[in-house]
Formats: sequence, structure tokens, C-alpha cells
Amino acid sequence: MGKVSSRLGLTRLTFQPYSHKQLQEIVTSRLSGLDSFNSDAIQLVARKVAALSGDARRALDICRRASEIAESEASEKKQLVTMLHVQQALGEMISCTKVKAVKACSKMEKLLLQAVCMEVERTGIEEVIFRGVFNQLKALATLNGVPVPTTGVVLGMTTRLGSSRLLICEDPRKDIYMKILLNISVDDFYYATQLRHQD
Repeated sequence: MGKVSSRLGLTRLTFQPYSHKQLQEIVTSRLSGLDSFNSDAIQLVARKVAALSGDARRALDICRRASEIAESEASEKKQLVTMLHVQQALGEMISCTKVKAVKACSKMEKLLLQAVCMEVERTGIEEVIFRGVFNQLKALATLNGVPVPTTGVVLGMTTRLGSSRLLICEDPRKDIYMKILLNISVDDFYYATQLRHQD
């Protein structure tokens, strides 16, 4: 936004994703004083989230959901949150409708969604322009040894992904200046595709 950038300047800070060790420390510190989490369960959450996005909020969300699952299973005594509860919480992420829709996409459609994610990361803006996404897609296609589709084909794919609500496309504009918004969290996209792996 013009008013904001004029006050803050054009410098953009890019924060690197947390590693699994950093995530483990963050989650452990947030759960300090509670003895309801198995240490292996915390490590599993940290490793899974680090492999996807390194987002501390997602790690804490999974812990919250795992504790809700453990609590629902407990009768009167306090239930320890185990790796099974964490796996069940992760399984719920997989069963999400949008995650299923991503899994059903073709390889090129997944690359297109990945290109949108990369363009969002590059610009720091959630609403990106098709032209920038297309440039990212060309680089990804070349990297994966896939023939680069034409602009018209990619515009058609973008429209189809818009109709499945994985993308929100500016309507009625259907050209290289069309604005695109990812309608699925980056975490869920990487979880569905496993395109980003842990080092």
C-alpha cells in the first residue's frame, strides 16, 4: 500500500522458516509448566511442521488439536498427549477438502499452485499478478524437466483452479495482469503435495 510503504520505505524483511530444533524449543517453552505432552509427540510436531513450512503457529495449532483429541479420550484422569494424538491431528489436516482438491490436481496444476506460493513469498504480498506467477512456473517447469505450457494454457489452468476455489482470480480480467489470490494456506498446499521436503 502506498501510504504504508511511504512511511516504512521499500525495505522488506524476509524471515526464514524455523528449523525443527527451533520449533521444538518454541513449543516446549509454550508448554512449560504442563506435563501433558510426551516429548516424542513434541518432536514429531516440530519435524512435520519444519518439513512443510517452519511456521510456529501451525505447530502450536497441531499441539492444541492433539490435546483436544487426548482430552476427549480421557475419562476422569488427565490424558498424556502422545504421538498417536499428534498423528490423528495431522490426519485431520489431510482430510480437509482443499487438501484433497490439491491432491487431485495434475502435476502441472500443482506446479502452478507452487508458482503462486513462490510468487507470494517473493513479493511478500498475498495478491499476486499472473505475469509473475507465469515466470515462476516457467522456472519450475524447466527445473522439473517439464515442457513449458503457453500463456493461454496456463490462463485456462488458472481459471479451472479458480472454479475449484483453490485460487481466487480477478474477474472478469483474464490476461497476464490478472490478480490471483491463493485460497489455501501455504502449509496445507505443501502438506498435500510434499513438494517441500526437510533438508
